[in-house]
Amino acid sequence: MKRAAGIIFRTMVLVLLGIAIGIFISDRNLMSRSLGLTIDDNDKISRVLSLVKHNYVDSVNVDSIEGATVNAMLQNLDPHSLYLPEQRATSINEGLSGGFTGIGLEYQLLRDTLVITQIYSGGPAAVAGLKSGDKIINVGKRKFSGTHLTVEYVNKTLRGEKNSTLTVAVARPGSSVTRQYILKRGYVNTSSLDASYMVAPDVGYIKISKFALTTDADFRAALVKLKTSGMQKLVLDLRENGGGYLNTATALADEFLKKDKLIVYTKGVHEERRDYLATDSGVFQDGKLAVMIDEYSASASEILAGALQDLDRAVIVGRRSFGKGLVQQQFPFNDGSAVNLTIARYYTPSGRSIQKSYRAGVDSYHNEIAERMRKGELFSAQSNMDDSIFKRPSPYRTVSGRKVFSGGGIMPDIFVPADTTENTNLLQQLGDQQLFTAYTIDKLQPTLNKFSSADAFIKEYKVNNNDVDSFILYASQTIREMDSHEIMISRPTIKTMIKAAAARFKWGENAYFEAVNSDDVTLAKAVAAVK
Repeated sequence: MKRAAGIIFRTMVLVLLGIAIGIFISDRNLMSRSLGLTIDDNDKISRVLSLVKHNYVDSVNVDSIEGATVNAMLQNLDPHSLYLPEQRATSINEGLSGGFTGIGLEYQLLRDTLVITQIYSGGPAAVAGLKSGDKIINVGKRKFSGTHLTVEYVNKTLRGEKNSTLTVAVARPGSSVTRQYILKRGYVNTSSLDASYMVAPDVGYIKISKFALTTDADFRAALVKLKTSGMQKLVLDLRENGGGYLNTATALADEFLKKDKLIVYTKGVHEERRDYLATDSGVFQDGKLAVMIDEYSASASEILAGALQDLDRAVIVGRRSFGKGLVQQQFPFNDGSAVNLTIARYYTPSGRSIQKSYRAGVDSYHNEIAERMRKGELFSAQSNMDDSIFKRPSPYRTVSGRKVFSGGGIMPDIFVPADTTENTNLLQQLGDQQLFTAYTIDKLQPTLNKFSSADAFIKEYKVNNNDVDSFILYASQTIREMDSHEIMISRPTIKTMIKAAAARFKWGENAYFEAVNSDDVTLAKAVAAVK
């Protein structure tokens, strides 16, 4: 029930890395092929840019114009061919690499002070002994707190070369006494697995946020732990997973399939057909499996879900996926910028392409999910089938002969409607203002200290109506006007998010998802499906 709100309202992750939703990169030579282009007099784009640079009436940023020109040209081809400025290209690549160089913390700016909200295990901040709730007061010999901090300024201050040092003065919660820490910037490992835990006595749950270089190894490690806890069946959560590397998606599919099963194939005008087959190395080839998807599950997520559906290996639960069936390859420039160019389409084992139409243009393409919502598709199984792309005869069948569809995403086997109470303007504002985490920092730390473990907190801590009233009063200091009807219908989600934000602050992502998933209807249906 709380999935949409749970994702929207997680504490803003400011860890000096990023990822673009929907990116899907070929594995053939990850980020390695450069553009070797020569310019001649017939190259009109280069000639025009040269004319602007040397003849235009005012001074202009030619690099900016060049990037915009290239991007406009690529967007006329398809919505996923893009020009990436240096910073965005670096951010995307770091996000998919399984780590980044930094000090390894997340933070929130609260009353012009940086408050640490998460510490990455094994990172410089963790090694130095920093904890969630600590406040950075000074950096070096200069005052830091109370200097009109911005995200840009903070990131610039915390960033630096590997092995460089950063000296900070830190105050613990409830204390004005500061202690100095010397942080040596280094490589911080990150996991693309958000959570893994036992959701029922014999059912494991794994949430994957993106298909990065380390995802398959992370998955295997999580599966070993779950098996030692008695797992025999698995629910794999790919909701809001925007994609990543093709080879990572096929490696993960390989974990569930028998040898020589076709996972996916790709082809394009300049790319010969390439088949991706399962090996015999899978670690979960026989147990019952359910995969959860939604309208934001894209590209690599759809590769995995489509293969498991076509081969009747898993039951797919949720709502129709995004519908991205194009493969991009990244071509870097010498200045650090890059082009993500569509080089092929991918096809599921039954031969279907799930790419939705982009004939109406880029804006229409990216507004398609809002259009689905307007038509009621997210709230009704029948509305899905009323879409014209699903009324046409389909030649595609699963191994057992079940009909499946192409041209608009992966249609789930079990449909679960979106919860309309999660989409209030109030909830959006609370999330945008990071008020759930702020409330945890200001009000709930003494309560959290009473619990010895995440398990105890998840089982024992209850958010009652008085707690919600206290939270609303606290939030009203930031959001001056609140609709009483929205407060009423949003109460169940607010209760969940108060608990989830507190759990994440103290114990991390696993605890957060355990709290968020506690009354999740889609997860309940997925668990029932594997049982």
